[in-house]
Amino acid sequence: MSEAFERAFHEALALRPDTPPSRRARLTGLAVRLGGKRTWAGTPDTPDGLRRLRRKVELASRALRTPPGVQVEQEDFGLFSATWVRAGSPDDKRVILYLHGGAYVFGGPALYRGFSWRLSAATRRPVLMVDYRLAPEHTPADALTDALLVYDALLARGHRPQDITVAGDSAGGHLALGLVHALKRRGAPLPGAVVALSPWADLRCTAGSHRSNELSDDLLPAAKLAWLGGRFCAGAADDDPLFDPVRGDYTGFPPLLLISSTTEILRDDARLVAGLAASAGVAVVHHEWIGQVHVFPVFADFVPEAKAALRRIGEFLTPAEH
Repeated sequence: MSEAFERAFHEALALRPDTPPSRRARLTGLAVRLGGKRTWAGTPDTPDGLRRLRRKVELASRALRTPPGVQVEQEDFGLFSATWVRAGSPDDKRVILYLHGGAYVFGGPALYRGFSWRLSAATRRPVLMVDYRLAPEHTPADALTDALLVYDALLARGHRPQDITVAGDSAGGHLALGLVHALKRRGAPLPGAVVALSPWADLRCTAGSHRSNELSDDLLPAAKLAWLGGRFCAGAADDDPLFDPVRGDYTGFPPLLLISSTTEILRDDARLVAGLAASAGVAVVHHEWIGQVHVFPVFADFVPEAKAALRRIGEFLTPAEH
């Protein structure tokens, strides 16, 4: 490691949530706005439009690579698959079950190549990226079924519940929270911790930041997300598991880490979950970073604050080692 690289690395780790975004963070936000947000905003609100958006994301993800030495192994679960990612020498007794974002429409292990190996390295655990079934062919309920199947499989292989961390971002953050609520509903053993990055906790998009941050969010077009949420929630009963992340009882929930940004439309979703969990006596840590792009930890290849956030995830999961 060169001296300049090492200095830049340690400077990134020292960044704090309450500091203004770095130049690279601002440039990344601009690139995401001109590319991702503009593309999504121009996509028709139809099933074919959603498929077209997913194909564009899949094409973009083909250019992403993992560095030498990172182990990547796919596992078949029948109707869907998952990908194991191991960086360094992780402790295979502990595992992160990761649920990717993408509004339940796009995303997958390939899109998260630059993030998943860094997450494994930062936490010293293997990461199991679940490629759950997506809309419009499937529903968030199908995604929850897939997530539950993977969790049950980990238990069946001998992983202790307390050694499993359930994590996810955006729609995957909703799914991570929903998975733990679903386990509570059936009286199953709960994971040791939950990490939610900018969770889309309320699919109905009722929080104020969906309007107040509509212009400042570099990635999510508020109208598109609200349309999708309305589609997913149409006809759902008030006690539908879709609403557990914003209406469910968090009593007995495992320790919870939330990471979000002041300028994203999902800012208040994270705040709401933090408040509900804290009121229920859950050990909650919420880091709200200033001016970062939605789910900025995923952009760790470009954003120095993302590397700092990854370190904080590692510290949250292994406090005794830091």
